[in-house]
Amino acid sequence: MTHDFALLMDLDGTLLDTDPLHIEAFQRLLAPFGRKITEEYYITKIMGAPIDTIMKDLFPDAPPDDRRRLGDEKEAHFRAQLTGPLQAKAGLHTFLSWAKQHGFGLAIVTNAPRDNATLMIEGLGLNDYIDHLLIGDELPFSKPHPYPYAEAARRLGVSIDRSLAFEDSGPGIQSASGAGVRTFGLIGAFAPDRLIQAGASHAIADYNAQALWRCLEAMTGMTTAKTQAVR
Repeated sequence: MTHDFALLMDLDGTLLDTDPLHIEAFQRLLAPFGRKITEEYYITKIMGAPIDTIMKDLFPDAPPDDRRRLGDEKEAHFRAQLTGPLQAKAGLHTFLSWAKQHGFGLAIVTNAPRDNATLMIEGLGLNDYIDHLLIGDELPFSKPHPYPYAEAARRLGVSIDRSLAFEDSGPGIQSASGAGVRTFGLIGAFAPDRLIQAGASHAIADYNAQALWRCLEAMTGMTTAKTQAVR
């Protein structure tokens, strides 16, 4: 299928709020070692990073096989908390429905393991919207390298200048903006100024944001009900 435009979207923290679940998973992993992480450590060292990098920082003296086992254990703790229907960021389904109707393809670009990503996508009811799912561990380079976002646009057959990216972490924003994609930062663990400093073009609270819908109008030449409502 050909597309006129592309949405290139992170998953954790961008389509739904998962930071508390990840923090809890790390606390469960570290408890037997008498350790815990702080929120600041999570924001600066964990958010958006590949699990192998995270485990190297947390267990620098552990053999690679042990780090992989511990990483798998952490992800199992995370998945155990993904029960029942999941709560999407406000406005997400309306946004994706509009985009699908107006020529946008959608690629999910994530450093999450495939098992995690599949559970989150199913829990959010997003399978019918997604054209491609790109998993960091399955690519030649993962975030913060620009490759994942450049590859996502390529798979959709859409040029970078007709693409929008959505991220919530430093490595993710670095990846998307490094590929030349106009990037919306989702406010959460990162405050607006921190998202902009990381390279985001805009900082938005959710998918009802006027800045987002005005951007869609400028890209497509179509007036949307979202912006008409405040005129």
